[in-house]
Amino acid sequence: MHIALSHNLRDDSACAEPDPEPPAPAPADDLYAEWDDIHTIRAVESALATHHRVSLVNADLDAFAAFRELKPDLVFNIAEGLHGASREAQIPAMLDMLGVPYTGSDPLTLGNCLDKRRTKEILSYHRIPTPRFVTVDSPAQLPARLRYPLMVKPVLEGSSKGVTDQALVSDRKALVRQVEWVLDTYRQSALVEEFLPGREFTVALLGNGAALRVLPIVEINFDTLPAGVNPIYSYEAKWLWDQEDDPLQIFTCPARLEPLLQKQIEEICRRAFAVMGCRDWCRIDVRLDARGLPAIIELNPLPGILPRPEQNSCFPKAARAAGLSYEEMILAVVEAAGERLNLQGVQDERLRMF
Repeated sequence: MHIALSHNLRDDSACAEPDPEPPAPAPADDLYAEWDDIHTIRAVESALATHHRVSLVNADLDAFAAFRELKPDLVFNIAEGLHGASREAQIPAMLDMLGVPYTGSDPLTLGNCLDKRRTKEILSYHRIPTPRFVTVDSPAQLPARLRYPLMVKPVLEGSSKGVTDQALVSDRKALVRQVEWVLDTYRQSALVEEFLPGREFTVALLGNGAALRVLPIVEINFDTLPAGVNPIYSYEAKWLWDQEDDPLQIFTCPARLEPLLQKQIEEICRRAFAVMGCRDWCRIDVRLDARGLPAIIELNPLPGILPRPEQNSCFPKAARAAGLSYEEMILAVVEAAGERLNLQGVQDERLRMF
């Protein structure tokens, strides 16, 4: 089968070349945080190439013409985009227009999951627990009475962008300061949500429908962070303090869980996956409230997949704990998409493998 790998490459030249320039003055150190480096792209390409013919397509202004020319049987989509609230949905929408099948969620799901406000509204409608929240476009819109501590986040960012160590606030002055910083820096609404004091987990899901698998749960251990910082998985924790040559010992996988709590976390993640319309794979962040009950923080239908164990990428970490190599993990996503789409090429390859 011919698979096109749709991606955004993050490297030194990428930071200078995108056209047009981004309209928002986002910090230079996190503007491209969601994009993949060449090592990740080559690792995915290599995994796909073990069973399929692979073409690389950079998700830029020439992507539409590239897909029309290639006419792939399937697109393996890991493109994050750059501009606007629709950025993660742009390549899938383009592929829908061309009638080209692809892995992962559709444009509507990608847009809703990127928008933390819409995610939480949908979850709340379906009575899936998520922290209480408000979104504001000015500090003047903040309610007079709020229960501290609170988390402040940009409403349209992923990869911990804008969630610095200062995102956890404990009084009005700090709240106003952080809201103003988010509004000025990212030029988008600020999400203000209650801080849940319990343990935090991230949960990788693979497949669809009755075949949906919950991989071994990853726990984030905040007591391994530098002394004096807040117990949150901040931008600093993800990108600055956790380095490949000196990785933080911040994760436990499989998480040590009592059977009932594990069942509760798995069930809430399956429900969130379904009501948000996720397909093929997703990583979901979960935190326990003061009663020890799980609540959904956010969904990541384009999960990070850094290939090397020392890079502490959670979806591959969960896959390894489930006995899947990196190659097997990537091919399992292809298989899930192929079965969902009834692609004969995937079914024929599976027969050859087994």
